[in-house]
Amino acid sequence: MASASHLFSPSSMGMSGSGRCWGRRRRNRLIGLRCRMLEEHSAVGSSSSPKPRFPRVVGKGSKLIGCGSAVPKLSISNDDLAEIVETSDEWISVRTGIRNRRILSGDETLTDLAAEAARKALDMAKVEPVDVDLILMCTSTPDDLFGTGPQVQRELGCKHALAFDITAACSGFVLGLVTATRYIKGGGFQNILVIGADALSRYVDWSDRGTCILFGDAAGAMLVQASQEDEDGLLGFDLRTDGQGHRHLHATVKADSSKQNGAAFVPPKPSSYSCIQMNGKEVFRFAVRCVPEVIEAALSDAGLSSADLNWLLLHQANQRIIDAVATRLQIQTGRVLSNLSNYGNTSAASIPLALDEAIRAGQVQQGDVIATAGFGAGLTWGAAIVKWG
Repeated sequence: MASASHLFSPSSMGMSGSGRCWGRRRRNRLIGLRCRMLEEHSAVGSSSSPKPRFPRVVGKGSKLIGCGSAVPKLSISNDDLAEIVETSDEWISVRTGIRNRRILSGDETLTDLAAEAARKALDMAKVEPVDVDLILMCTSTPDDLFGTGPQVQRELGCKHALAFDITAACSGFVLGLVTATRYIKGGGFQNILVIGADALSRYVDWSDRGTCILFGDAAGAMLVQASQEDEDGLLGFDLRTDGQGHRHLHATVKADSSKQNGAAFVPPKPSSYSCIQMNGKEVFRFAVRCVPEVIEAALSDAGLSSADLNWLLLHQANQRIIDAVATRLQIQTGRVLSNLSNYGNTSAASIPLALDEAIRAGQVQQGDVIATAGFGAGLTWGAAIVKWG
């Protein structure tokens, strides 16, 4: 096996013979340069407060008081897809319920969509950006390998907020929502933005009619605010994972031997993800079996039954899945929220996108009880019983 030890030998570091003096001088110059750089960039991070801006009170409830959403400009219809793969509007709509989807184009970014959705949520909640304490960016397709949450924080001007990403694919928003309530209950946080945003079009094989017909890009956001315990808007939840199901839905890292990463002592394996690989039949079976179970568990946690629900809001993956789950739970079609036809499967964005549209259209009213459930890659799935407003 090739060795890289010679790259870090004493002679290569200027530490042999007369080189020791050169090494000390070089080290001193580097220290001076570092100090000057710190002085020049001292403004970075200076807005973050090292101490809480308020007395943190734990054990509080959480209210859902603001929502927003954003979608790309470019709309792709089933007829458009029929021009590049062997399919038709009828074939797609009968099997999935999807007729259109939005795709990032031009200079649009996921960060832009997430920030736009978050601004709308802040406006509805009447909360200023500087009063946000935490941003949970639920995405599996960030603009940056290290996460998009901090960039959204920057765009919004939420200078006091901690921000980080949660990666749980189509379950991401439900996990983010539950996580937000735990930060409020256990950490005393006051205002938390939960954002679900994904651009799966980046990882779709547009020659595969089994997957390219399904996915679209979007963002949705929710402002969760601390409340009195008796006003808690999270009534119950249940979250689950089964890594054995990974083989049915994944987009794994692959090596591309045609590219170099500039390291002579490391084999050329630049970062590259495969297109989405999905066993549709197995994912369908998983969803219609496991999603009703997790919703029933969340209802039990809340001390409620399906008869107590005003609305059922599932991850918008496939209309047949939505219909099957509603039938299993004995929930009438008129109490099921769905905008799948217009946007397709937008992963972590699908639940907040559909909820935002329903609230702004006057369907969902303050005090309504909603069963939400996400499910997808991992495999992960979970349900949260929430009250709006």
